Amino acid sequence: MKPDVLQMGAYPDWDMGPLEARFVLHKLHEARDPAAFLSEVGPKVRAIATRGDLGASAAIIAACPLLELIAVNGVGYDAVNLDAARARGIRVTNTPGVLDGECADLAVGMMIALARGMVGGEAWARGGDWARKGPYPLQRRVWGQRAGILGLGRIGMELGRRLQGFGMQISYLTRSPKPVPWAFVADPVELAWGSDFLFVTALANASTRHIVNARVLAALGQGMLINISRAQNVDELALLDALEAGRIGGAALDVFEGEPAINPRFAALGNVLLQPHVGSATVETRVAMGKLMLDNLVAHFEGRALVTEVVF
Repeated sequence: MKPDVLQMGAYPDWDMGPLEARFVLHKLHEARDPAAFLSEVGPKVRAIATRGDLGASAAIIAACPLLELIAVNGVGYDAVNLDAARARGIRVTNTPGVLDGECADLAVGMMIALARGMVGGEAWARGGDWARKGPYPLQRRVWGQRAGILGLGRIGMELGRRLQGFGMQISYLTRSPKPVPWAFVADPVELAWGSDFLFVTALANASTRHIVNARVLAALGQGMLINISRAQNVDELALLDALEAGRIGGAALDVFEGEPAINPRFAALGNVLLQPHVGSATVETRVAMGKLMLDNLVAHFEGRALVTEVVF
């Protein structure tokens, strides 16, 4: 018999075929009455297939007494209630590695687009201001500048390698120094103070919540912030205050509190670049992520070692 799996949200068609071939999928996101649906199917669910933005709450975990595995399609697992999973010995997997380069590419692109004013420049040329008003206003240099990377995991490492190609002076903050040719900094304020571009690539957990706060933003000064991690790593209200007052040079953001609804204060600002959480959003990477999630589910039910288990 196929194992029963609770599906938390929609997946692309290329994921659904292999999943449906291997498992009985109970699609919570399609239920008219999610509570009643969960009450009905929860007692037979042995695994949860979810996404980084959806996770699995304590209530959902509690509704599945036979639950053995939570498989996340995404690198972030902060939306999974790890305490509830740990208490019952439920294992968790995610999909690291396959999206690192994509996220690093986006971070570099966002840096260049923000510093060189590329969105405004495109509108300047397309809308006729070039002919009417003359040259586009001067922008900021990227190459040779100072870059700070807050969180030197897989994505941070890929980002650092790319920034080397721009001849940038690179510093990083992580729990302990790593064998890399970049400068280790132990304090986020110090990292920001020495950065023209401050990249946030850290995992989201209790220790990193609002690690970029008003003090860090004050130290960044006219530097620019690029966040491709999780919204909770940045104090969004402090960031908005700093942007509105012109206390920092600008921000490029791929993640937001309460997304997809974005604080309307961002829309009024000309010193921000906004992206709709697209760090891993290429066909190639999303296919690889779906396959890795499937591989973890299959490995679990075949009694083999999990491919990418989260240690927590």
